[in-house]
Amino acid sequence: MAPIQRISPEGLISSPAFSHVAVVPPGSTTIYVGGQNAVDAAGRLIGEGDAAVQSARALDNAETALQAAGASLRDVVQWNVLFVQGADLAAGYGAIASRLASREPPLVTAAFVSGLGVPGALVEISAVAAIEPD
Repeated sequence: MAPIQRISPEGLISSPAFSHVAVVPPGSTTIYVGGQNAVDAAGRLIGEGDAAVQSARALDNAETALQAAGASLRDVVQWNVLFVQGADLAAGYGAIASRLASREPPLVTAAFVSGLGVPGALVEISAVAAIEPD
């Protein structure tokens, strides 16, 4: 069985923070994590107005979801990070970057949006992960 590949081809910018292509071989288990905000188990927003606190909590929630499916942050092949326009991107991404770092970094899509479904939320994080069979 071939391993999951994360590729940064020549001719595209090389970055330790992200790859450009991921190849998940047949037989792997694919896990999709829906958008996670900075809410607690009761749905209360954590860190109102603070992009760093909200990013860290949203990533915690994504990690909890991954663990429920038998995966970890290292199994993520693609992160999607949405920030509300005007949120402090440097603080928000800075709060989670070290936890996303990897020898083979995942793909990352980041975007600014006008708003999110949770009132007051500044960030939403979703992911696609894959686990190779034993």
